[in-house]
Amino acid sequence: MHQASISHDGFRVVHAQHDFVVLEKASGLLSVPGIGAQNADCLATRVAAVFPGARNVHRLDQHTSGLIVMALNAQSHRTLSMLFEARRMTKAYHAIAFGHPTQDAGEIHLPLRKEAIGNARQIVCHEMGKPSVTRWKVEALLDRVPASVATSSQPCRCTRFRLQPLTGRSHQLRVHLLALGHPILADDLYAPDEIKKLSTRLCLHASELAWDNYAFTAAHPFH
Repeated sequence: MHQASISHDGFRVVHAQHDFVVLEKASGLLSVPGIGAQNADCLATRVAAVFPGARNVHRLDQHTSGLIVMALNAQSHRTLSMLFEARRMTKAYHAIAFGHPTQDAGEIHLPLRKEAIGNARQIVCHEMGKPSVTRWKVEALLDRVPASVATSSQPCRCTRFRLQPLTGRSHQLRVHLLALGHPILADDLYAPDEIKKLSTRLCLHASELAWDNYAFTAAHPFH
């Protein structure tokens, strides 16, 4: 095994060994290629240039930063994929969202489905949605947006949350916090326009990833 802290363009190597590599992805970089030549550049191709044979097991949204694991061979890909399917991967995120909640912690149980075919947005749907569960906890009540991402020094009530998705639906954390009444800052799909403008980036970071005897952390950048 090899512990590492090697920075590359758009990602940092957190840990590498013969069958997998754990990375910290930058906000703004696609996890896998998108549609069209203009979206070919992504984490997968950049990592494969450093670790030949690297392949995605899961992904993060383009504007979400943080931890992601990639397999380095077919057997590791099968093993890691099965861990995700069995929900034996523990993940946690940090987010900065608008407003102050009235409770310190809780769980959100709201089923989600795609809003429409060809549309990236997800919506809460009790009739046709897939079960989705997020555990949340308040880490700090803030009176302004953290300086590291703020577009203004004006006061603004916001909250730093620790979020643990117990299911892995697309945009789950973003939609669940919106349903809680606390849209994530700079969320271009779900936040109202005035909240989109409060931060220079989507304030969502994958900060913890663990399975079996492995546990990795990447400190959130919202200070």
